[in-house]
Amino acid sequence: MPQPPAGSSLSAFSDARKIADLPGGGRVAVWQGAIASLCMAVGGLGVGWMASGSSLIRVPFFIVLRDNPIIVVVCTVLVVFGGLLLVRAWLRLGQRVGEWNAVSPGVLCRIAALWCAPLLVTFPLFSRDVYAYIGQGRLMMADLDPYVNGISALNNYHNLGPDSLWTEAPTPYGPLFLWIEQGVVWLSGGNLEVAFLLFRIAAVAGVALCAVAVIGLARHYGLDPSRTLWLTVVNPLFVINFIASIHNDSLMLGLLLVGLLAAVRGKPISAVVLATLSIGIKPITLIALPFIGLIWAGQRAGWGRKIASWAATAAISGGLLTLAGAATGFWFGWLPAMTTSGTVWIWFAPFGLLAATAGAVIQLFNGPADVVAEVVKAIGRVVGIALAAWFVVKGSSEKIMLRMALAFTAVVVTAAMIQPWYVTWLMAFFALVGVSEGRYLRFYYVATLFFTVIALTDQLDVFEWIPIVVVRAVAIVLSVAFVAYMMLWDWKTRVLFAPGLRIGRPRTAR
Repeated sequence: MPQPPAGSSLSAFSDARKIADLPGGGRVAVWQGAIASLCMAVGGLGVGWMASGSSLIRVPFFIVLRDNPIIVVVCTVLVVFGGLLLVRAWLRLGQRVGEWNAVSPGVLCRIAALWCAPLLVTFPLFSRDVYAYIGQGRLMMADLDPYVNGISALNNYHNLGPDSLWTEAPTPYGPLFLWIEQGVVWLSGGNLEVAFLLFRIAAVAGVALCAVAVIGLARHYGLDPSRTLWLTVVNPLFVINFIASIHNDSLMLGLLLVGLLAAVRGKPISAVVLATLSIGIKPITLIALPFIGLIWAGQRAGWGRKIASWAATAAISGGLLTLAGAATGFWFGWLPAMTTSGTVWIWFAPFGLLAATAGAVIQLFNGPADVVAEVVKAIGRVVGIALAAWFVVKGSSEKIMLRMALAFTAVVVTAAMIQPWYVTWLMAFFALVGVSEGRYLRFYYVATLFFTVIALTDQLDVFEWIPIVVVRAVAIVLSVAFVAYMMLWDWKTRVLFAPGLRIGRPRTAR
């Protein structure tokens, strides 16, 4: 069989060494991560999302797991402990490798596969968006427009298990993902478990695309591919948000990164096509198109060439999206669906908190609280778009990847709702810019910890007669305790968070 050319992204897989080649402490960290993932998978059987229409809901095994409050708490502990142990394993792996250039990228890919594998066979964790995907696929099967109709247009839609926010909301996804949703529903024959397993396989495919692209892009930008894989594909946020939670952001990001790889390798048309496929999953990646146009134009291009490259990029992408819209019959229905404002906000989103606070203050005076909150959210969106546009036209031509990362960050940070999986792709972009040792890497550690805790404590599925407040309190207390342990008491990991702390330890310590 012919081998991939040396130095290519795929060659990293063909010449992969074994995990056993890692230093002793590194092997311990790998297997610690595998145990952590297994804990999450087992706990997920008890507190992962199970739809009321599931064929498993009356199986005695799952009734025992989900009906007994003590077992539910045990499952919660397993999920939270497993998630944070996975973070610790990831941190320790980074400490124990030593010289990254001595480790094949294939080893990191195998580690990612090992950590993801147990989560393939548990219920969706920390999010039930996958059940919304299934509902939207059923809308497609029923010849209903998902850009106009919410899942409530289906008979017995409650049995599908989506969040109530999705029942009336139009889908914000692109035409390619609508076809994937329809295909999954058709292949699964209406079985919810088969359907979310197929969506998980699609998520795995997205992570594999990310791995191939990260290796190639890291080499192009002079970064160590193994270290960059550790920061991205092996990162617990990838494992949790893409595999455990089954978000379509995996495919979106994978297609975009492969498109960027094609762009830097001098294949601009392929790059635009791949980026357009990414837009067909989630249109947020429209932000990347002008940066691909800049790569196409070249570093020393004048404004005339830049504008010509942008025009060509827009023509190719716009043409493909028009064809896709004509094929679905829904045209560009995702545009108004994207801009539909919701009531959801979160406390660590600056404009979300500001909107909620402004609305609460106005309500004290019997004013139009909802109108004021919507105005604040709209201002946030405008600010985000303006900043993204600024990064498109301003900045060094040698730092296009950084400018793109900042443009995406501007749009995400100014939104009223920041989901952990949004941060996952931002961290991937910045990893490809290069995360140097010191405060930048510490910030990366803290962000991974913070958004892992947000995911672990946000959504757990328990029967209504089991007090969710108690279950969530257990998750929060355990998360805070574990994080405090890693940052303050664990002498192996606390040095990562305290720049002035130096603790001697034998080289063989594990």
